[in-house]
Amino acid sequence: MPKVSAFPGAPAAPRRWRQQRPCSPETAAMEPSPAPGPERLFDSHRLPGDGFLLLALLLYAPVGFCLLVLRLFLGIHVFLVSCALPDSVFRRFVVRTMCAVLGLVARQEGSGLRDPRVRVLISNHVTPFDHNIVNLLTTCSTPLLNSPPSFVCWSRGFMEMDRRVELVESLKRFCASTRLPPTPLLLFPEEEATNGREGLLRFSSWPFSIQDVVQPLTLRVQRPLVSVTVSDASWVSELLWSLFVPFTVYQVRWLPPVHRQLGEGNEEFALRVQQLVAKELGQIGTRLTPADKAEHMKRQRHPRVRPQLAQSSFPPSPGPSPDVQLATLAQRVKEVLPHVPLGVIQRDLARTGCVDLTITNLLEGAVAFMPEDITEGTQSLPTASTPKFPSSGMVTPQPTALTFAKSSWARQESLQERKQALYEYARRRFRERQALEAD
Repeated sequence: MPKVSAFPGAPAAPRRWRQQRPCSPETAAMEPSPAPGPERLFDSHRLPGDGFLLLALLLYAPVGFCLLVLRLFLGIHVFLVSCALPDSVFRRFVVRTMCAVLGLVARQEGSGLRDPRVRVLISNHVTPFDHNIVNLLTTCSTPLLNSPPSFVCWSRGFMEMDRRVELVESLKRFCASTRLPPTPLLLFPEEEATNGREGLLRFSSWPFSIQDVVQPLTLRVQRPLVSVTVSDASWVSELLWSLFVPFTVYQVRWLPPVHRQLGEGNEEFALRVQQLVAKELGQIGTRLTPADKAEHMKRQRHPRVRPQLAQSSFPPSPGPSPDVQLATLAQRVKEVLPHVPLGVIQRDLARTGCVDLTITNLLEGAVAFMPEDITEGTQSLPTASTPKFPSSGMVTPQPTALTFAKSSWARQESLQERKQALYEYARRRFRERQALEAD
C-alpha cells in the first residue's frame, strides 16, 4: 500500500480507508438550517429600491393609471358574471379569461395529481386573493378567520362562518356532508400572508384535525416592478396595485395527497406537511407565527427613538444649521472648561444636546479624555471674549490646586473637593456668560 505524507517533511503514514455512509433524505431533512427572520418573510416597502426599476415604474405610471381605471369597470362585470353563473367548468373558464384581462393570470402544474376524493386542500399564503385564484382552477371553499359574516366576506369569495370557537366542528360537519359534488376546503395554515420568497410561517394544527388526509399545493406569485404583497397593506390596496401593474402570475402546483401516520398527532402532521411544502418551494419552514408578524409590524411602526441633537435640542425653525449650533454650544463649553478637547465636547453634546449635562459629565469623569494644555487651549480660543465683555466685577477666580495629601483617605477627600470646586466654578462661569450675553 503506498505511503502518503500528511505534511511536507513529515514521516509517511499508511492511509486508512473508511467507508462513507450515504446520507439518507430523512437525515438531510433533519439537518438544521438557518431560519429566516420576520424581516425576510415580510416586505415593508412596495416600491423597488433599485434606481433603474424605480425609473421604469415612473415611466409606466401613466399607463398603469389608465389600466387601473379600465380594469375597475371590467372588474365590476367580472363580479356580476361570477355571481350570475352557477359553479361549473364553463363559469370557471369565463371568469378565468376575464381575470386574465384584469392582469390576474392563473396557471397550474400537476393537475393529474388532484384527487377529487380529498376534502381538505392545504396551501401556502401569499396574497389576499389566493383562494380566488385556486377557485378558478377547481371548486373549493375557504372560511374567513377572525371576521364576522358580512357582505364583504361573501363578495370576496369566502365561506361565512359564525364563530371561531365552533370553526373546527363546523368544518368537520361540512366535510362529512354527503352532498354531490363534494366541495373541498382550501385552508391556509399559516393564517397570514408572506412574501413567498424566503420561508413559511408555522402551520397551525387545527386544519389537520379535520380529516386524516390532506392534499397540499404550492403557490408562487410573480409581479413586475413592485412587491407582491406588503405586510401592513389592506386587501383594497392590494387589489388596486394588482390592477395597476401589467400582470400578476399565480403558479399553482399540485402535490400528492398526504395521509396521517399511525399515532401521529396534529402538530406532527402539520409540521410534516409544512416541511413538504417548503421543500417543494425551495424555502425553509420556520417556527414563526402570526404573533411574530404582529410584533414585527409593531416594531416597524414604532422604532426605537435615539436621542439626537438635531431632534431633541434644536427646533425645526429656520436658522443656523445643526452643525453650526453644535459648534456654538461646544464653544461655550470650551470657554468654561478650556482643558477639555473640542472633539470630546462635540461628541458628548451630540449625545446629550444639553450644555449643563455635558459640563456635568466632563467634570464627574463620565467622559474620558486627555486634558489639553490650558495655555494652548486659550490661545486657540477667540480673543474677542475679553474686549466683548468688559470687566464688570463678575469675574470668578479659578480654584487653586490642592496639596497632595499623604494618606489615601485624604487624597480621596481632596479629589472630591477638587471635583466639587471645579463643578461650582464651571457653573458660575457659565451663568456669568449667560448674564453678560443677556445684557
